Amino acid sequence: MDFRILGPLEITAAGRTLPLGGAKQRALLAVLLLHANEVVSTDRLIDDLWGESPPETAGNALQVHVSQLRKVLGAKDAIATRPPGYVLSVGPGELDLHRFERLLEEGRRALAERRPALAAERLREALALWRGAALADFAYEPFAEAAVARLEELRLAALEERLEADLALGHHADAVAELEVLVAEHPLRERLRGQLMLALYRSGRQAEALAAYQQARRMLAEELGLEPGRTLQELERAILRQDAQLDPPARAAAPLGRARRRSGVLIAIGAVLLLLAAVVTAGIELTGGDSPGLASASPNSVAAIDAGSNRLVAEVPVGNGPTSVAVGEESIDHPTIRREKVSSTTEQ
Repeated sequence: MDFRILGPLEITAAGRTLPLGGAKQRALLAVLLLHANEVVSTDRLIDDLWGESPPETAGNALQVHVSQLRKVLGAKDAIATRPPGYVLSVGPGELDLHRFERLLEEGRRALAERRPALAAERLREALALWRGAALADFAYEPFAEAAVARLEELRLAALEERLEADLALGHHADAVAELEVLVAEHPLRERLRGQLMLALYRSGRQAEALAAYQQARRMLAEELGLEPGRTLQELERAILRQDAQLDPPARAAAPLGRARRRSGVLIAIGAVLLLLAAVVTAGIELTGGDSPGLASASPNSVAAIDAGSNRLVAEVPVGNGPTSVAVGEESIDHPTIRREKVSSTTEQ
């Protein structure tokens, strides 16, 4: 089973979305999922489903809805009767909210351990579980108001943590546009405001960073009669004095061992090419016999030998540094040679 409340209410099994019935039955499932693996009293369920004026038949209707949900879930014990009410059993990882909370905790732990790349990965996974507003189909139901507000707060907290990881990775320029939208949606949320100020400052937009602070100060004074919090005030002062601690993180350098391995490979390749050139030259000398033309071949060159007379007919200088020489069927390719035809014999 895959129970989903981070968006419209859904249950899927084996890739198939299950039919959940009418409004009351869906509301009952939503309440039980918000308290998954916990006993929810009959009185609480009746209040959530029918409000302050439930019908006299509310108790019987509740039992019918529970029975129908058990059929949908395919197991009688999926919703167990436990005094004084019912409990919906959800396995590890079956509820998207539980997966989100686990990933959020892992992301926060990685941030605390100064592992921003891992933190950003976990937090992106967590936020990807959201398919819209939590319990979107119950947005105006009294039983869902507090739960939806709590879940929205969790989502915003995850966004802030992920942006913190992005800034720690030096992605300040990419974060500016997203932060401007979030600050416009949540103008009184000081952590988002501070992240926007830092992203702007690191992007070379100091004046805009200070303007973002002044905007927050005016809004807090007008709305709540308050000054910005200490953290935001300290950030403004740090920007004014261009504190070096606000500078973006340095890009990670390639590990020394990897650089040494790469240079070692290049040296080895160069040595092999030089050795190959020496062998070719020696071969020419050995096969040349008493031919004066072969003996006069220049060092560090590629010689062309006539197969019939075994004499040197052409040579092309190739330099004395390691380079690439490609030898194919009947031809040689080199930066100073353009697919020269070669005719040669080899003695075994």
